[in-house]
Amino acid sequence: VNTGQHKAPKPVPADGDSSELSLALENFEVAGVQLAATEAAICYPDRRDLVAIALAPQTQAAAVFTRNAFRAAPVLVASDHLAATQGKPRLLLINTGNANAGTGKAGLAATKACCEAAAVQFGVAAEEVLPFSTGVIGEDLPVARIEASLPALHANLDPTAWVDAGWGILTTDTRPKIALRTFEYEGNSFHIAGIAKGAGMLRPDMATMLGFVCTDAAIERSALDELLAEAVERSFHRITVDGDTSTNDAVVLAATGAAGNPMIQSVPDAANSSLLKVFSEALTGLCIELAQGLVRDGEGATRFIEIAVDGGETAQECLDVAFTIAHSPLVKTALYAADANWGRILMAIGRSPLEDLDVSKVSIAMNGITIAENGSRASSYRESDLEESLHQTDISVRVELNRGNASETVWTSDLSHDYVRINAEYRS
Repeated sequence: VNTGQHKAPKPVPADGDSSELSLALENFEVAGVQLAATEAAICYPDRRDLVAIALAPQTQAAAVFTRNAFRAAPVLVASDHLAATQGKPRLLLINTGNANAGTGKAGLAATKACCEAAAVQFGVAAEEVLPFSTGVIGEDLPVARIEASLPALHANLDPTAWVDAGWGILTTDTRPKIALRTFEYEGNSFHIAGIAKGAGMLRPDMATMLGFVCTDAAIERSALDELLAEAVERSFHRITVDGDTSTNDAVVLAATGAAGNPMIQSVPDAANSSLLKVFSEALTGLCIELAQGLVRDGEGATRFIEIAVDGGETAQECLDVAFTIAHSPLVKTALYAADANWGRILMAIGRSPLEDLDVSKVSIAMNGITIAENGSRASSYRESDLEESLHQTDISVRVELNRGNASETVWTSDLSHDYVRINAEYRS
């Protein structure tokens, strides 16, 4: 097997209004996957709020779920159903407008009723339906509205309906997040597509609020688990909008096997090690694109902020510093105002959970401008230079700890008046 013959995965622009992305989405299919969205009036009228993703028989799937202790009813049921089918679901059923969280036994019964009704409509077993919900916590799920909308959902199934599905899973988001990858490997064409939603209550402790990724590759279940875990760790685990973790977070990776490739296995051998690597790179790149899209569309966000921390003793040290900066409301509000108040970043570094930090070794740069070195203001620093650059949409913060060789990067947004308004008016 000539494992070296392949074309690198080609990313597609993330901008939902891009003509290139629109053209790519127009005919983009993942063989073995059909999608549909419809209006069920779950919370608001005239809004797509119920989505189905139908999967071909023998599809293998992996998922990760929220670490929040108040896991929503659909999270509990989806986890149970995934285990019961040994990772072979046939239908993903997603509703917005109602989280069905904090609803106790009644919420579990409501979720199971929706699964049973969908199973009848789509001709699958109830345990082959994975349910997902997002929206307001603590309110009863309107089961009757969902059940009444299932025939329209079934009738609308279309292998190219990625845009409709992308719109149908949104809550406070302003635009869909859709990412595509295609690549060739030894005569086989591979396709990966993903949609995601999440704009607030967003500091995932597993993945994102909701994310669904499908591929036509044939992948063994344990390999699927490993590929998803690695992709999530490098993407959705590196973003935050407000430091909160939803009760409903879930991300699914489904592989239909329709590409006809030799099965990608968890223990790579000479026959699939190169394909495993290429697929992993494509999947991780797609997940990073989706994750960054969530941050760019964060509630009230006007800035996309990359925080890179170098020179830590461990990766966790670097993440601790980066997330401390990213979660500081003082840092976030200063960046919203394009205020060159870099002392707030210095403050956040100092209160991060690092032991024995030698502040005399710390350096800080923003947008490539050195601000502090050796623990104090750099002699070359001019505030006017930094102020001008902070009016950009994309802002970079780089911290050098000079205590090791580890490096990590996280992505976040600023904190604006609109974030407060959106969340204050969320239920009105």
